[in-house]
Amino acid sequence: MSELWSLVFSCVAGVVLGIFFFGGLWWTVRKAVTAKIPALWFLGSMLLRTGVVLIGFYFVMGDDWKRLLVGLLGFIVARLVVIRHTRVLNQSGLSIREASHAP
Repeated sequence: MSELWSLVFSCVAGVVLGIFFFGGLWWTVRKAVTAKIPALWFLGSMLLRTGVVLIGFYFVMGDDWKRLLVGLLGFIVARLVVIRHTRVLNQSGLSIREASHAP
C-alpha cells in the first residue's frame, strides 16, 4: 500500500511542478511582451523554471523509475490543465497587449 501512496504523491508532485513550469511560462510571455529587454525575462524565467523542475523531480521521484514515470504523467496533465485555463482566460475578454514590433 505504501508504494501506491508513493505513486500518488509522485503524480501530485508532477502536477504541481507542471503548473509551476507552464504557468510560469505563460506569465513570462505576458510580461515579456511589454518589457524593455524581453530576452532577459525569457532567459531568467527559463533558468528558474527549469532549475526548480529538475530539482523537484530529482528529490521527489528519487531512484524509482515508476515514480519518475508517474511524475512525468502528472507534469503532462498539468500542461493540458494550464493550456485549457489560459484559453478560457483569453476568451473571457482579458486584455492582452501585443508587441508593436517583432525583434
